[in-house]
Amino acid sequence: MEYVNLGTTGLKVSRICLGCMSYGAPATGELKGGRHAWTLNEEESQPFFREALELGINFFDTANVYSSGVSEEVLGRFLKANVRREAVVIATKVHGVMRDEPNGRGLSRKAILFEIDESLRRLQTDYVDLYQIHRWDPETPVEETLEALHDLVKVGKVRYLGASSMHAWQFTKALYLADRHGWSRFVSMQNHYNLLYREEEREMLPLCCAEGIGVIPWSPLARGRLARPWQAETTKRYETDQFGRKLYSQTEENDQKVVDRLGEISAQRGVPRAQIALAWLLGRPGITAPIVGATKPQHLPDAAAAVSLQLGAEEIEALEALYTPHPVQGFN
Repeated sequence: MEYVNLGTTGLKVSRICLGCMSYGAPATGELKGGRHAWTLNEEESQPFFREALELGINFFDTANVYSSGVSEEVLGRFLKANVRREAVVIATKVHGVMRDEPNGRGLSRKAILFEIDESLRRLQTDYVDLYQIHRWDPETPVEETLEALHDLVKVGKVRYLGASSMHAWQFTKALYLADRHGWSRFVSMQNHYNLLYREEEREMLPLCCAEGIGVIPWSPLARGRLARPWQAETTKRYETDQFGRKLYSQTEENDQKVVDRLGEISAQRGVPRAQIALAWLLGRPGITAPIVGATKPQHLPDAAAAVSLQLGAEEIEALEALYTPHPVQGFN
């Protein structure tokens, strides 16, 4: 495993981050109280946590909303029992609906100060290495959000701050206001980026490169679409993931061409499609660590192998040539 600095910070993270949305408490139906039908329970999740550590992955990403907090609980129990706290980097997020009440979601000062304590309790730790706003909150002044986050850094509950999917102008505004007021700055951007969705290349990625922001993309395999032949396999997640379907439903004909081209290069190389797709992403400017979800035995070894897989210029050109513009997705 390779390790790199997260943006311009001194924090060292593995080039693969284990995403923990798939771990926690399953539910019947597509989505119920932050729970998914395809989520693995605690017993099923532990082998993937263990394998991540064995592969040298030190970077774990979850969120308070995943399985309504159970994802944080499952991750926290495993890490406390199996590894020294200082040996891992724990990232979580705040914003989503946690309670059916007026202040049960969002990025107000009240919500942030309450939710960090709840996340720390569930994770069984005194601090979070990377605390991220899960989405932009149009109902709260961004100054209120930034000052509350800065206060968490100052009291030691949070080491670094990150953001997730939003418009580049919103991220620019947040960075400017933090600099203007002397508040702690966002050091990372967790955005939607993969071979099937490259709209972030227009503004967000150049912004992050210019500002020294580490990029940790979510859905690097496009909800599994880049890991197998086009519609060759029906999984529980594919059948019930309405959010994933929305992300790609308007561009399926063009996306299939990219997936087919990926399959050709995979066959020529003699390596799984997932490795090729992740190797392409890892080679893009500014990318720190894709956030990889793992629910099958081959998922994490394939991701780790992609770190050392180098694609040639002709292969990269072939993978990128068939892309067509997509509607902007993933900010809600």
